[in-house]
Amino acid sequence: MINKFNTLFFVKSSLVSLYLALTIPIPFISIGELKIISSVAFVLGLYLIVNITNDYVETSNDRISYKTTFLSNLIGKKSWEVFWKDIKSINSSPTSQGSKVYYFITFNEQKFLVPQRVENLDQLFSLILERTGIKKDGMNYISPMWTYKLLTFLSLLMIIGEIIFLSP
Repeated sequence: MINKFNTLFFVKSSLVSLYLALTIPIPFISIGELKIISSVAFVLGLYLIVNITNDYVETSNDRISYKTTFLSNLIGKKSWEVFWKDIKSINSSPTSQGSKVYYFITFNEQKFLVPQRVENLDQLFSLILERTGIKKDGMNYISPMWTYKLLTFLSLLMIIGEIIFLSP
């Protein structure tokens, strides 16, 4: 049985809305000769940010995979796949923001970052426990959900302000 876990909606929305909030004014304030170039760059950037937020996790009876898009691979975000039977342990490391990231450690000492920004994270963690037998207390989202929601809200406020300011 294959399960797919997409990137959280609020992670995607926070990144896309922040991109829009920071770049919407650029085509409007560009000087004449640069309006077309800045508009094209804006559209290409939007395509890129939407594309790189479409990573997902896929699990099956024998493996877990992290799948990235072609563009994500080009900028260094690599896909990976590991068999459940090869996972020896799950180790944690603190982040500079005070939360924790987790790594699958294989028997040959390879490290794979446990995805923590996916929808249905509890279901994914249940599958990890079921398939590996490894229980890791405290595993949760890398950042609290309110941080993504707040960033989305503030970005939308910025966009509304920019639209009002840039309107004739």
